[in-house]
Amino acid sequence: MAEWGLGPPDTARELAALADAGINYSPAEVRRPAWTLDTHLHGLLAERPGPPEPAGPWERACRLVRDYEFTPPESVRALYDPAVPLLGRNMLLQLRFHGLHLYCGVRITEVVDETRNDGARVWGWAYETLDGHLERGKVTYEVVKYRDTGRVEFVAASHSQRAPGLDPVLTLGWSLFGRRAQLRFYRRCGERIRAAVTAGKAGTTPPDPVLRNLTWVPSDAEPRRRRAPAVHCVAPG
Repeated sequence: MAEWGLGPPDTARELAALADAGINYSPAEVRRPAWTLDTHLHGLLAERPGPPEPAGPWERACRLVRDYEFTPPESVRALYDPAVPLLGRNMLLQLRFHGLHLYCGVRITEVVDETRNDGARVWGWAYETLDGHLERGKVTYEVVKYRDTGRVEFVAASHSQRAPGLDPVLTLGWSLFGRRAQLRFYRRCGERIRAAVTAGKAGTTPPDPVLRNLTWVPSDAEPRRRRAPAVHCVAPG
């Protein structure tokens, strides 16, 4: 059941509670037109043809994707334990829309690390939505290098739909702004990872100084003490 409040929740507790949550949909359900299927491609700095260059754009982009550092902080922030292996890791997402902050869980259920038949080198991962999420579905983030041309791409592919049984206010908000917010999110992800790779950024994300062993991303979000008041809702779906 959704929990509303004017103060932020105990996010460390909410993250821990995700261990008992299940995936909130079945892949057998996914089909148009009830589901939205998306693929968004964003070109990054190119490399020389051949395998990925050490510390080059492909490797820098992979580290940014590994740490989930490319998300636009005005839309989505995430809390996770970096000590937990990537595959199976839970993340508590904070979905932000003006003065409304919604807290939802996702789980990383796939890690991609392969060279495809066309020679493209690919690394990435996918998460799926958990019980209580505003949406149902899966998002896959990949960094691809085409060895024949040196082109490097960031690819976000997803299938999604609004979770059933939302609060009437959230249902109306989704109807009016949901799709627009999705498209803006993917566009901003591409802009941010492109800018970070171009600037040579790809360091390890430090733990949050308040939550110690946990990590809030993206790490360039404004400090907590500067954040404006908001209405908070845990598990709106």
